[in-house]
This record gives sequence, structure tokens and C-alpha cells, in this order.
Amino acid sequence: MVKYRRILLKLSGESLMGDKQYGIDEKRLSEYAEQIKEIVEMGVQIGIVIGGGNIFRGLSGASKGYDRVKGDQMGMLATVINSLGLSSALTAIGQPARVLTAIGMEPIGELYSKWKAIESMDKGEVVIISCGTGNPFFTTDTGSSLRGIEIEAEVMLKGTRVDGVYTADPEKDPTATKYETISFDEVYRKGLKVMDLTATTMCKENNLPVIVFDMDTVGNLSKVIRGENIGTFVHP
Repeated sequence: MVKYRRILLKLSGESLMGDKQYGIDEKRLSEYAEQIKEIVEMGVQIGIVIGGGNIFRGLSGASKGYDRVKGDQMGMLATVINSLGLSSALTAIGQPARVLTAIGMEPIGELYSKWKAIESMDKGEVVIISCGTGNPFFTTDTGSSLRGIEIEAEVMLKGTRVDGVYTADPEKDPTATKYETISFDEVYRKGLKVMDLTATTMCKENNLPVIVFDMDTVGNLSKVIRGENIGTFVHP
């Protein structure tokens, strides 16, 4: 019934906005929490990394005059806010969750380690890993790749607003067609915007496949876990 037993789920900060222009949409957050709890009850262990683009994005801040390092640190703090929000939504529906941070900031969250994350997942907790890698100049996509490899996830699920990887941006080009499967090498050659190059390289070199799918459609997460043909499968 379940194709994957341990996953790294990457959520974008922008997706948490829902219909809002900024911040967190409580309805979207609740929908995510319900979907996550559903697959935990199916026996899946889950690590989650959330972006911070709904609050602050370091790269765009740098283009407006912010120091890049400080801007990225502000972005890391934005991921903590989102992680706390998701943790609260999960706890509210009876799903234990733990926030780990790549930067020490107790009592907001515990400092991340692989062993702490795996111990928590073994106890049935959803582990939400914030602050990316804890370093500037690295995206949360790279943070997701790193944490997915560390916690020995079988696959990274990249939840986005679109239902897979396309030949072009489907929101801008109506002729764009969707890939059912594609290799990391093809992603390189064709310059597709799946993840940044650092994240793509890490996944390829460590044999961590990625499934890009539409997380905003309720029920899609459990379909991916059951092995249904949802989204695009990106493989080494």
C-alpha cells in the first residue's frame, strides 16, 4: 500500500500564503497538516523542510540593498516562523511534531542532528527542520537535499503550485508540456528550474530521487506515497 517508508517533504514558503499576498494562510496550513497526518497514519516517517519566501527571501533582499549574509539570515528566521506554524497546526490535530533548527535557538527549537531527527521519526513524530543549512548563500532546496540525504530518506517530495516539471513555465507558456520522468542530467542540459544546481548535484551524487508534484490539491500527497503516477519523477 505504501511505496515509501521515510521521506523528506520540501514545502515552499510561497505555498503557505494560499490566497493571501503575504504571510501564512491558516486554511492552507490546516490542509497541509491534515495531509501530513494522513500519511503518518499510513506508516510513513516524515522530515519536512519549509522555505521562507512568504515572509522574506534573502536573494531578493540583496537586490534591494540588504547585505547578502544578513538577508539570508533573515530568510532563515522566516523558515523558523513557518516551521513553528506547521508544528502548531499538526499538534492541534493530534499529530506530534518537533521543530529542529540548523542554528542554536533554544527554546524555540532544538539544535538539529541526524540522530535526533531519526529518533523523533522512529517515535512517530513529524520532524520539521528549519534554517536551511544554517549558512548563507545556500537555498532551502539545498537544505532539503542535505537533510534528505542525512536522514536516509528514500525520496524527496517537492510540493509546489504546479503538478510537475514542464518544458517551460506552464503559468506563462500554454504550449509547455509535462515530463512524467526525467533524469538529473537532462535537467542540467535543458536548464529546467526544478531546484538550484547545488541541490540537484547533491541529489544526483547521493542517489536521492525527487518527485515534483502539486501539494495544493488535497489528497495528492497520499497518492504519491501509494506510488500513483502524480507529478514528475526526477531520477539519478
